[in-house]
Amino acid sequence: MADSHAWWKKGIVYQIYPRSFQDSNGDGIGDLPGIISRLNYLCALGVTAVWLSPIFPSPMADFGYDICDYTNIDPIFGTLSDFDRLVTQMHRRGLKLILDFVPNHTSDLHPWFLESRASRSSARRNWYIWHDPAPDGGPPTNWLSEFGGPAWTFDPSSGQYYYHAYLPQQPDLNWRNPQVRAAMHDVMRFWLDRGVDGFRVDAIHMLIEDEALRDNEPNPQWQPGQSPARQLLRTHTADLPETHTHVMGMRAVTDAYEDRVLIGEAYLPIERMMRYYGDDLSGFHLPFNFHLIRSPWQSRAIAALANDYEAALPPGGWPNWVLGNHDKPRVASRLGGIPQARLAALLLLTLRGTPTIYNGEEIGMVDGEIRPDEVQDPWGKNAPGFGRDPCRTPMQWSDEPGAGFTRGTPWLPIPASAATCNVKMQSEDPDSMLTFYRRLIHLRQREPALSVGTYQLLEVTDSTMTFERTSGDRCLIVAVNFSDQSQAAPLMLGQRRLLSTHDGARERSHEITLLAPFEGIVCSKPALS
Repeated sequence: MADSHAWWKKGIVYQIYPRSFQDSNGDGIGDLPGIISRLNYLCALGVTAVWLSPIFPSPMADFGYDICDYTNIDPIFGTLSDFDRLVTQMHRRGLKLILDFVPNHTSDLHPWFLESRASRSSARRNWYIWHDPAPDGGPPTNWLSEFGGPAWTFDPSSGQYYYHAYLPQQPDLNWRNPQVRAAMHDVMRFWLDRGVDGFRVDAIHMLIEDEALRDNEPNPQWQPGQSPARQLLRTHTADLPETHTHVMGMRAVTDAYEDRVLIGEAYLPIERMMRYYGDDLSGFHLPFNFHLIRSPWQSRAIAALANDYEAALPPGGWPNWVLGNHDKPRVASRLGGIPQARLAALLLLTLRGTPTIYNGEEIGMVDGEIRPDEVQDPWGKNAPGFGRDPCRTPMQWSDEPGAGFTRGTPWLPIPASAATCNVKMQSEDPDSMLTFYRRLIHLRQREPALSVGTYQLLEVTDSTMTFERTSGDRCLIVAVNFSDQSQAAPLMLGQRRLLSTHDGARERSHEITLLAPFEGIVCSKPALS
């Protein structure tokens, strides 16, 4: 079992969406040399590890999540030499590198699928999910694609359908086939041998489908305006028990290398998410916890979430928290503004567990406005209104043309907010979001109580939440006000304020009686004499 102070427990993960982080060659798309050029920024921010969304060769039907070569780099991002240089430069700075691992599906242009599709008698036919039509000639089941439409596509040359949980260009691999498992484990070893420090495993709950091909039942709670894919309950297409056996196999590969981490993506209720830790912690080190994204932004709801999550963790299981990513609206847009986003940042970095920050959240980026003719995301094209382009707009480095991201035409439009919301301006502002993030992260680094300490809820009201983080004889109190009105600061008298969402660069040491609207504070509790 990993040491209680493993880097992935103490540290902070920073997600980079490579297409949108930094362009080095003027083609309007971010790349690996661009990331290398910004490593000092990440060090100054104080993060521990960088997770990269896919950078592998791909036709880009789903912007890298449709992979046609698992052991190379797409030319738009650079070369394997660039990747090796990135690993070297990151490790030289004490940063860890986490890669996306996409096991559920390949591109339909992957050599494996091209061979599988060539003939029913192909040696790789059983590497994917092929089935005869239903008696009426239609798809074998009623299963729906996550991106809209049926999850089966007919192949006229062989007279069978193949299954794809996402786009038709993303056929699902057959993980019941031991040859598939062996090949994918070899992919993991390829990158681990090159020095990566772990993987974030994509869509793990979609890995296995019902072998008996039973239809999914209608979802009685679905309403027009919700995702078309949610019209059916995913009883036979998601989170099947057999999945956990394959997670254990991935973990075994990872554990053969020293000090690595395995993180799993699964949008599931807490009790089902806990199964992904595995028996005796033989599954993921960190099954991603997305519940801060999905929970009502209210004191009692967040307090209940934290307590329920802590109570559900298996013995020795390490918690984690996520506020945003490349699939969800940005925090400042979702919660209604920068004051709320500052408060959310304080929660993310003071609740017990490993936090993940999505690039741009540290400056309070908001969702971009994308015109219909500018939509790139296939989900947005198939199901208008559900596209993820708004949260994927380029990183806003400066107020110059191209926002310091590119000297060319960006692949997605630069939001107008870049003129006033950018790294350059905020680096020089002691009261900015970026300055606040840096101070908060550095406080977390200085205080073991915040990084590895225990958690205890002290008090919750209709507007406030107060909790305690403790390590040894050091105890910190965190109080947050979710309301737009000043609130009494419970349990705070006589304690020294270390940081406030409202303080900017100013530190104060005096009694605290009120929390300002949307204010959160961290205080030190006097030691008992």
